[in-house]
Amino acid sequence: MQVPFLDLRAQHAPLMTELLDAFRQVTEASAFAGGPFVARFESEFAAFCRTQHALGVGSGTDALWLSLLALGVGPGDEVITVPNSFMATAEAISLCGARPVFVDIDEQTYTLDAAQLEAAITLRTQAIIPVHLFGQMADMDRILPIAQRHGTPVVEDACQAHGAQYKGRMAGSFGVTGCFSFYPGKNLGAFGEAGAVTTDEDDVRAKIQVLRDHGQAAKYFHSTIGWNARMDGIQAAVLSLKLRRLDAANQARREHARLYDQLLADTPGVIRPAVAADRVHAYHIYAVRVPDRDGVLQRMAARGVNCAIHYPVPIHLQKAYSFLGWGPGSFPVAERCAREFLSLPMYPELRPEQIEFVVNTLKRCLCQGQTLPA
Repeated sequence: MQVPFLDLRAQHAPLMTELLDAFRQVTEASAFAGGPFVARFESEFAAFCRTQHALGVGSGTDALWLSLLALGVGPGDEVITVPNSFMATAEAISLCGARPVFVDIDEQTYTLDAAQLEAAITLRTQAIIPVHLFGQMADMDRILPIAQRHGTPVVEDACQAHGAQYKGRMAGSFGVTGCFSFYPGKNLGAFGEAGAVTTDEDDVRAKIQVLRDHGQAAKYFHSTIGWNARMDGIQAAVLSLKLRRLDAANQARREHARLYDQLLADTPGVIRPAVAADRVHAYHIYAVRVPDRDGVLQRMAARGVNCAIHYPVPIHLQKAYSFLGWGPGSFPVAERCAREFLSLPMYPELRPEQIEFVVNTLKRCLCQGQTLPA
C-alpha cells in the first residue's frame, strides 16, 4: 500500500463541477484582483471566525507582516514569538525592521510557554505572536493578561489553525489580529497563495486595507507606502466553496487523530500529540515524536508511507538568523522537539485502513537496525 502525506487530488475530485463553475463566474465577471468574490469570502470568513472583520491578502506572510505594520512595529522594536514555527513568523518581524525575540515552548502543546513570556518582555517589546502550531491554540488565558499588563498587542499566528478553538472561541478571535494562510495544503487551502487577517478593530482593518493596496485609500491617492498584498478573485471563489466544508473536514481530521491515538497507545518510543483542556485541535499536522526520527522517516518511505518533518531546524539556529547570537541549547524544548517530530499522513480523505497501515509500518520501523526485505 502507498500512503501519501497529503492527497489534494482526493480533496478536489468531488468538487470539480463546483470549482469549474466558480472559475467561470470569476472569469465572466473579470473580477481577478480584489472585487466582489473577495468581499464575499471576507464576510464569510469573518463569520466563521466570529470576528467583526476579515481582510483577504496575498499570503499568511502578508497577514503577519501587515498586522505588525498596522500596529506601528518598526526599526528598533522587538516582537516576541517562538522558535519552532515556519520561517514566515520571524520574517514578518524582520520585514518591519524589528528584532525577533524567542520564548521556548511548552513540551505538551508545542506552543509558547506562557510561564517564560513575561521575562522576555522589555521596553522595546511592541507585539507578541503566539503560534497555534499544528492546529492547537496557544494558552491564551495566560498570554493575554501578561500582554495586557504591559500594554502589548497580541497577533495570533493562526496559519495552521483554521477552525481550532479555545474555550469555545475561534482561533483568530483573541488577538488584535489573527493571521491565516490558505496555502494549498492547509485545512482551508486555496489554489495558490492567499491569506487573511481577522480583527475586531475598525482602525486596524482600515490600516490593513490601505497597506495591502499600495498604500492607497482611493485609486491613485497614496496616503502611505504600502504593498501589493491583495487576494485574487479566483482564490476567494475557491475558498468560499471550500469554507462550507471546513467544519466537516476538520471533524474528519479529529476522527483520524483519535484512531491514530488508539492504535499508537502504549507504543514504546512514540510520544503522541496531547490536546490541552478546553481546546479543540484542528489537526493540520499530526506530529508524533520518535527516536532516530530521520532513520524512521527513510524506512517508512521505503515501505510506502510518506511522512514529513515540521520543522527540522528551529528558527534561532537558521543561518539567516545567526546574527541574533543564539546557539544550540538556547531553547532546549524546541530543539528537542525539532529532532524528534515526525508528521504522519493527515488529510480528511484518509481511510481507516490507510491509518492502520501507517501505524503498523511505524511500529516496524521503530525497531533499531531493522533490515528491509529485498
